[in-house]
Amino acid sequence: MNKVRQIISKPVVIITLFTVFSIIASTQSLLRSPKEYTYQNETYTQTSYNNYQIFKSSFHHLVDDKDLYILYLDEHWDLYKYTPSFAAFFGFFASFPDWLGLNLWNLLNALVLAFAVYYLPKATNTQKGLILLICAIELITSLQNTQSNGLIAGLMVLTFVLLERDKPLWATLCVVFSVYIKLFGVLGFILFLFYPKKNRAALYSAMWAIVLFFLPLIFVSWQQYTTLLASFADMLTTDHDNSYGYSVLGWLHSWFGWNGNKFAVVGIGALLLILPMIQIKEYSDQHFRIKILASVLIWMVIFNHKAESPTFIIAMAGVALWFIFAQKNWVNITLFIIAFVFTSLSPTDIFPKSVRDNIVNPYCLKGVACILVWIKINIDLYTEHLGKRKNTHEIKEHHSA
Repeated sequence: MNKVRQIISKPVVIITLFTVFSIIASTQSLLRSPKEYTYQNETYTQTSYNNYQIFKSSFHHLVDDKDLYILYLDEHWDLYKYTPSFAAFFGFFASFPDWLGLNLWNLLNALVLAFAVYYLPKATNTQKGLILLICAIELITSLQNTQSNGLIAGLMVLTFVLLERDKPLWATLCVVFSVYIKLFGVLGFILFLFYPKKNRAALYSAMWAIVLFFLPLIFVSWQQYTTLLASFADMLTTDHDNSYGYSVLGWLHSWFGWNGNKFAVVGIGALLLILPMIQIKEYSDQHFRIKILASVLIWMVIFNHKAESPTFIIAMAGVALWFIFAQKNWVNITLFIIAFVFTSLSPTDIFPKSVRDNIVNPYCLKGVACILVWIKINIDLYTEHLGKRKNTHEIKEHHSA
């Protein structure tokens, strides 16, 4: 056991492991046979790293003055759903051949998360290594799908640690950049409530928002840019389908047949997310702040009606942060095991295909496990800290007597 702990406590081992995971995932994608998709009775052949192809093509469409937000089925399957700024950012990767660009992209997703966790203050290297190992399976899933979720998780954690280390300039860059990748990154701004220099952080955020907003103008005219922004807005307003994903909505639908208002559910979830923050006196407690970070990370996924399996690296990062710093009582240990088994292991071959197809997926168990952890985090945010204040008050009364 001591030997294992020594290995886990070495950052070079974990970072090397994440690098290897990234290279293997990229190699698998590059070597895998192309896939065929059928749309309106026509068949299209696409690469197995479709998401990377979408990102790369978005840059070429940007510089060619094309609409980013329409289907290009001869190039890739599905729509580009990110900002024009992200398309401009992806020009770096698009400038390389796929074998190199894809590897660099996956490495960015893996290593930003790894270095963010290793930047956590007041945590041992063993704790940091365990956090990353808990996230490893979900990270591999995201890397195999060449998605941006590992990067989002890393940017959220990095925002937190930079704020903890009193570096608001770079913290604001991380959270603003995450918003320009996926709009739900805006939840990262919640973290700024717990730190001083809020006015300065607001100015930094505005500065980075302006810089990233104007980034596409390196490649397109203002007229074309406004056209792209209008098309982006139109895509967002029309991108509402009947999917529920592995989310709270998916759980309510699959377990109870509920088909009500999505916005009502998200609104209730948002209220539950911010309610613990009325405990202003707890802002100085780092464990309270870590629980809030974990809650935000999980919330991003479980209240996203389009949450799919590769998205759960974000939620599992929250689960890992919560568990490593939480009390190790039987309730927390049981919930963690449930989350690890049904969130990370259920999509693997450990679960027979029949079980995945007939139980795990239809009943949204991947999401339900994280929902249970999120509920427990919210309970802890009240009970543990209220209990601590009560004990402190009783001690003061005892001394005064």
